[in-house]
Amino acid sequence: MSLLRTGFSALLLISACHSQAFELSSSDIHDGQPLSRAQEFNSFGCQGRNLSPALSWQHAPAGTKSFAVTMYDPDAPTGSGWWHWLAFNIPASSSGLPAAAGNGRGLPDGAVQSRTDFGGPGFGGACPPVGDKPHRYIFTVHALKVEKLDLDSDAMPALVGYMLHANRLGSASLTATYAR
Repeated sequence: MSLLRTGFSALLLISACHSQAFELSSSDIHDGQPLSRAQEFNSFGCQGRNLSPALSWQHAPAGTKSFAVTMYDPDAPTGSGWWHWLAFNIPASSSGLPAAAGNGRGLPDGAVQSRTDFGGPGFGGACPPVGDKPHRYIFTVHALKVEKLDLDSDAMPALVGYMLHANRLGSASLTATYAR
């Protein structure tokens, strides 16, 4: 019996060694590093280019049927953070988004961008209050167990977040910072 248990444990270890973690990377932003002016908002006193960064992912969980991408600032002085970008219904065949996809340039067919806390759909870059400590901007790719979320571009961020959590198989994140 102990030989059987040892063999089973070895198989689990071998299996764990061969699986790779879901991973998010970017040529435009780097984990723990400041965003550039390209990802700064262009309103509310900010004067950046307001471009979403290029993102790529690999090793999605088995059973992934679609993806969603979000950008969230937990440090916004609102009591509940600030949603800067919510894009979903990205086909499972996708392995990333090009720069400016959140600005309507290169989002896959069928993908939806919903309302952000700026009030409308699409990418809204970083714009922390002047003099605040650096804010964290969490870019997350969510692997979902459904092909589509039954939501449209008018969906509120909290509802999108709820649906993402209810249908998520896994996620991978990068956290960048920004201060003015």
